[in-house]
Amino acid sequence: MKLPYAEPYRIKMVEPIRQSTKEERENWIREAHYNLFNLESDKVFIDLLTDSGTGAMSDRQWGALMTGDESYAGSRSFQELYQSVNKITGYRYLLPTHQGRAAENVLFSVLVKDGDIVPGNSHFDTTKGHIEFRKAHAIDCTIDEAFDTELIHPFKGNIDLVKLEKVYQTYPKEKIPFCLITITCNTSGGQPVSLENIKAVRDLSNKYGIPVYFDSARFAENAYFIKQREDGQQNRTIKEICKDIFSYGDGMTMSSKKDGLVNIGGFIALNNEEIFRKASNFTIIYEGFITYGGLSGRDMAALAVGLDEATEFRYLKSRISQVEYLGNQLIEMGIPVQRPIGGHAVFVDALKFLPNVKREEFPAQTLAVEIYKEAGIRGVEIGAILADRDPETRENRYPKTEFVRLAIPRRTYTHNHMDYIAAALKNVFDRRNEISSGYKIAWESEIMRHFTVKLDKA
Repeated sequence: MKLPYAEPYRIKMVEPIRQSTKEERENWIREAHYNLFNLESDKVFIDLLTDSGTGAMSDRQWGALMTGDESYAGSRSFQELYQSVNKITGYRYLLPTHQGRAAENVLFSVLVKDGDIVPGNSHFDTTKGHIEFRKAHAIDCTIDEAFDTELIHPFKGNIDLVKLEKVYQTYPKEKIPFCLITITCNTSGGQPVSLENIKAVRDLSNKYGIPVYFDSARFAENAYFIKQREDGQQNRTIKEICKDIFSYGDGMTMSSKKDGLVNIGGFIALNNEEIFRKASNFTIIYEGFITYGGLSGRDMAALAVGLDEATEFRYLKSRISQVEYLGNQLIEMGIPVQRPIGGHAVFVDALKFLPNVKREEFPAQTLAVEIYKEAGIRGVEIGAILADRDPETRENRYPKTEFVRLAIPRRTYTHNHMDYIAAALKNVFDRRNEISSGYKIAWESEIMRHFTVKLDKA
């Protein structure tokens, strides 16, 4: 008999979570103005809002916390982090930051200016926010296959080279500070980018003299998919693939709260000394000294260990297999999701799930609220609310897809929790035809509104 799959770890600590009643949840979400970000965590049973900083650390990481060096400058913990990052990426310069959007803020303060164009594959919310805050423009060059949720394509995060070259030919070189490759591509469903595509983007960018940078929050998961799906990569280690990926870039930003396996942290890694020097000034202004950048020594020590663990195949197989387990259950139930299943989350296709809800009433947000009311599960809308308004026309932007993202925290929930989630979605799916109206915006911030928006029933 073939042995079933088992997680490659034991659980040493547990945290109680409380199941609430449907009546309680309906009151709570109304008081939160139908924005799941506004909910207090003790009002959530299974929290899939994000996989960012919500995972469980290992015993090795907890041990590293105890040995952190809290020296203000030149701490041993920084050296440990530098060695870990250099081993995995090959980059020569490192600037820690307190999280990923801080890394974007520091690097973009150097590279992005008014009127610039930043092409890439479906920039995520904070990335686009930092670009547009500087009155620049993010242009999505993701392949068209990414927007057909039923189509099976191994690398839906790939950049369309024809679209990218059109950008390079349309705008002067001086207006394009870099091309940004997001690995994995969150907005398109946690979808990976192939090594072949990364190489091709590098070659095309070299032709036009454009640097290439990586948004690397889930780089290890991307490397796992390359190993599993791309010809000629099966016998390579994850660390070998990672170093190969980064060899085609000029630098990277990192939210360490994802594939760093820690609860806080980020960094910038670079090869260009001049950009490193300029970014160092902004690090000191916004974050802290260049060898801690807003992090304690213990946080850097835990991150150094986490990066090593996250780039091991056994861990990645366990992590991604759990996401696939949930996704495959939903597919068997007939629930529409982005296929193939992504690395960090299952993305439910709200346009197909709730065809009776108008686009202007935000079907993905409507579905996320219904899932919470049904079972206390908190997901997040990746749709028109997140897409925000056009910075010039101030009209709502309606993306090609409307997703509810169910982001699975790392090493946190069991398969029983996945079964509970699947059953809850099936219950909502069975009554989907009864859901015919959504929500309207009562108040919103000027940029990145989805975090704090207040909604009323339409």
